[in-house]
Amino acid sequence: MPKWTIDELEAVLAEVARRSSVDPDFRALALKDAASAIAKVSGKAAPDGQKFRFVDNSGPEKVIALPDPVPELEELSEAELAAIAGGAGNGSQQNYTLNLGGGTQQGPGGKTTTNYGGGVTIMK
Repeated sequence: MPKWTIDELEAVLAEVARRSSVDPDFRALALKDAASAIAKVSGKAAPDGQKFRFVDNSGPEKVIALPDPVPELEELSEAELAAIAGGAGNGSQQNYTLNLGGGTQQGPGGKTTTNYGGGVTIMK
């Protein structure tokens, strides 16, 4: 199976969400077989080692995805703390935010967040 980038996966999930909101047959497919819905939108199989499940969140009961547990972390060294406090780094940091709404938002500094009906979203 082909590898996916985070950007590719986010784009495909956003398209599944968009399409399922306007196409009842596609929504039924996404709810029944997420891998098939992803393949239909992207033209390729879902990422290796990932299992997806879409839920209908339109009724009175809402499903809110919790973030993955944070593993125990080691303490940062004085040099690492100084680099963070001073803003030094390689610029490859990713910020995560919990958004209980849905949709795409423009955040501070022009950063965009995309949320697929609740859960953790990646801020870019």
